[in-house]
Amino acid sequence: MTSVVRPQDPAAPLPFFVYGTLRTGEVNHGLFLRGRTVAQEPASLPGAALYAGPGYPYAVDRPGSVVAGELITAAPEAYGALLAALDVLEEYGGPGRPGNVYDRIAREALRADGTPVRAWVYLASPLVARDLRESGTEIPGGDWLGRRP
Repeated sequence: MTSVVRPQDPAAPLPFFVYGTLRTGEVNHGLFLRGRTVAQEPASLPGAALYAGPGYPYAVDRPGSVVAGELITAAPEAYGALLAALDVLEEYGGPGRPGNVYDRIAREALRADGTPVRAWVYLASPLVARDLRESGTEIPGGDWLGRRP
C-alpha cells in the first residue's frame, strides 16, 4: 500500500519531487526553479506510474511501479512564491477541488541512496488518473527524460 501523508498545513515547507518539465534541462526548470532552490538531487517516487500527456507527464498512483525524478529543496525566502507558482503551473486550486488537473500531496520519495524523504508531489487528479489508466500512454520505465528516442 502506498503511504500518503497529508500534513495539517497545506503549505508546509517540504521539498518538491518533480518528474517532468520541472526536471533539470527541461523547459519549466529554468522558468520556475532557477534562483529559487538550494538543492536538487536524483530521487524516485515508489508506488506511481508515469503517463504521457499533451506535452507533459502525469504521475498516477500504482503499487509496484516507480517514477524517476528529482528532489528539489526551495530556498527558504523563495518557498512561498515558488509553492504558489507551482500550484498555478500544475492547475491545482486546493485540496479536493473538482477543477484540479493535478493534486498536490505529501508523499514519501526516495533519495538515490534509498533514504526516504517526505515531499510535495503533483499527481494526476482522480478523474485525469482514471482516464489515463483506461486509455493513456504509459512511459516505460517511469522516466520522462528517457521518453526520447
